Amino acid sequence: MARGVLRIYLGAAPGVGKTFAMLNEGRRRHDRGTDVVAGFVETHGRPRTAEAMGDLEVVPRRMIEHRGAEFAEMDIDAVLARKPEVALVDELAHTNVPGSRNEKRWQDVVELLDAGIDVISTVNIQHLESVNDVVERITGVKQRETVPDEVVRQADQVELVDMTPEALRRRMAHGNIYPAERIDPALTNYFRPGNLAALRELALLWVADRVDEALEEYRERHGITEPWETRERVLVALTGAPGTDSLIRRAARMAQRSHGELLGVHVRGGEGLTGPSSTALDAQHRLLEDLGGEFHEVVGSDVAKALTDFARAENCTQLVLGASHRSRYQELVRGSVVNRIIRLSGTIDVHVISHARGDERLVLAPRRPNHSAGGLSARRQIAGWIVAVVALALVTVLLTSLRGTIDLPGVLLVYMLVVVVVAVVGGTLPAVGAAVVAFLLANFYFTPPIHTWTISEAENLLALVVFLIVGAIVSTVVATAARRSADATRARDEAEILVRLAATVTSEDPLSVLVSSLRSSFGLDAVSVLRRFDGRWVVEASAGTDPPRTPDEADVVDELVPDVVLALRGRQLTADDRRVLSAFGAQLAGALERTELAVAAASAGALAQTNELRAALLQAVSHDLRTPLAAIKASVSSLRQMDVAWSEDETAEFLEAIEDQTDRLTGLVANLLDMSRLQAGVIEPHLRAVGFDEVVPAAVASLLEGAAKIDADLPETLPAVLADPALLERVIANLLDNAVSVCPPEHRVRVVASPLDGFVSLHVVDRGPGIPRSERDRVFEPFQRSGDNRPATGVGLGLAVARGFIHAMRGDLQLDETPGGGLTAIVTLPVAP
Repeated sequence: MARGVLRIYLGAAPGVGKTFAMLNEGRRRHDRGTDVVAGFVETHGRPRTAEAMGDLEVVPRRMIEHRGAEFAEMDIDAVLARKPEVALVDELAHTNVPGSRNEKRWQDVVELLDAGIDVISTVNIQHLESVNDVVERITGVKQRETVPDEVVRQADQVELVDMTPEALRRRMAHGNIYPAERIDPALTNYFRPGNLAALRELALLWVADRVDEALEEYRERHGITEPWETRERVLVALTGAPGTDSLIRRAARMAQRSHGELLGVHVRGGEGLTGPSSTALDAQHRLLEDLGGEFHEVVGSDVAKALTDFARAENCTQLVLGASHRSRYQELVRGSVVNRIIRLSGTIDVHVISHARGDERLVLAPRRPNHSAGGLSARRQIAGWIVAVVALALVTVLLTSLRGTIDLPGVLLVYMLVVVVVAVVGGTLPAVGAAVVAFLLANFYFTPPIHTWTISEAENLLALVVFLIVGAIVSTVVATAARRSADATRARDEAEILVRLAATVTSEDPLSVLVSSLRSSFGLDAVSVLRRFDGRWVVEASAGTDPPRTPDEADVVDELVPDVVLALRGRQLTADDRRVLSAFGAQLAGALERTELAVAAASAGALAQTNELRAALLQAVSHDLRTPLAAIKASVSSLRQMDVAWSEDETAEFLEAIEDQTDRLTGLVANLLDMSRLQAGVIEPHLRAVGFDEVVPAAVASLLEGAAKIDADLPETLPAVLADPALLERVIANLLDNAVSVCPPEHRVRVVASPLDGFVSLHVVDRGPGIPRSERDRVFEPFQRSGDNRPATGVGLGLAVARGFIHAMRGDLQLDETPGGGLTAIVTLPVAP
């Protein structure tokens, strides 16, 4: 008997439409003539879901008694006896009531599949065993009903039922998921936008992994070895060598731009896992994981083949390598790994990235005084003299033994070869010396009369003189080439230094970067930028050990701008060094000027902000503070009129107006004082463990009116938070006052709280007109009123003061839309230790 086919609809959260999709598929198959029954379908009292059942046959449920109550479960015996072609079984992760045949519903499904019955089922991502702990960290809710991932992975079809968090919250607010009494708690706890977005991402990633597995199985089954570019996978080769960090970051940027995956692989030699470990490789491994990549290690004696084989096995589309630092000789002898990888890569894109050797820095070495016309080092000159002595002696012995078979021109050519070699090795002086000695040896041993310094033939004299002249010319040419090579190297170094100088313009702290670069470029011990202030020197920036603190402590002093000098210690600079130093000086002067301008701009910005605050304060005082004062003045003046006999009710009304306006004025002044304290940065909260259950009632009681419109739902198990009780009470009172003032009479303000991953969130929910998303940040600015559509009754400091207090207590205050209309203020504070 063939095993049945399992199809699963996977959702990110309850209410996305899994059961609805399952029923639609069942009805579609039923309409085509397939024998379909509803083995177990849970409608949760949703009318539209019940309507979707249509005319499908429903297998009666089995009633099981447990602890004095009856529970309905799927009757698996009845389904097996009915033996339909397709059975619809909802909620795959459900735990059966004790007394059932199987503990879990997924075990019932396995029985149906073994009996040859196709099954269509549903499950939410939070019920998968592998992500259960992740879901708990995201939502703060532990899912006790789980299903092994392997059961879902072995399904023949897994289809994601997707819905955006906003759409799901709208469904919830409209009553399409939970009954009315559960809507607000659900929206403020499990169904928060962040929770839903995270669960949705988990579901998408899980399904994407399942698709990858199916793709790999298909490629393996059909013998396909070439990578398919269904998704970018960037592979970077890790060697533990200096400079590989830049390759990893470059590969990570490539993967991010293409929304692909990043993998890193290290090929260990034939010694395998017993080979030596590398601290640098461990650091690169950590960097790769910090950037979201996966580290792999393979063993292979052929690095190129191991890399390309791994890339194909992992379906990688791009391979990132570092440019080889081998010399031409090493590449000729040992071969080029990069070239071999390119040949073996096939359709895989290979990126060869040039990178520096670790942390090497370009150092502009000082010119050493030339000890010869060639400008070569003393070591090379000594080597040249040694080569001259040894080579001339050996050549002379060899030529003497061949005296009868070789004439004078041949002898001079051999000696000329020695002179050229000496010139290449040691420069002008050793080469000229070798030419003179060779001239004398040729005269003594090979020019008739032999063993005398006499030259009998004019032709031989001419040959020897020409030999001497050519030797001197060759020595000069070699020395000139060496000198020009050194000049070219220095010019290249200077160009690279100037390029690096240009790059410092965009640095956050260009002065420190320039000083450090100057010290390393010239190989100095220390560098300082000194400013004269009130007759003494102040260090603006420095680099190196024990930097100069006065110009007298420096070896070189260069004035940048009036009263600012550059002090260098370590060595004297040559004229060529001075040319590069002038470029550094210009950049340092510019950096100083930019720093001064930045300070001036910051000061001007602070002054402008103060002026803006002062202007807003004056505007508030001139209007909002004058209104209650005018009311108090009018009431007092009326009571003082001796010619009018006020009744007791009228007198009480005047006194009530004076009291109300005085309370209002007190609140306005308190907010102004709080705002000034926040602006001055003198708020110092006294943090301690405090419970919302003691602060919220006090805040409600402090309201002058509207306290009866507030419903608070604070769980007894709610942990205490770290806060200042007085400041927290002020914050909650401000938020409640705002919410009550905008909430319509037929609705109430709700206060709910819940823990979440080390924090506790308090939600103040109203059903008022709300605030547009574009204005929510602006209402936290001082003297701003927005979104409440009511006459102004304050100076617009309530929310600004509330957020300032919450930030001072290391918490956060945000505004969010209330599903169905309104505004929700969310206070988040850390749980007390």
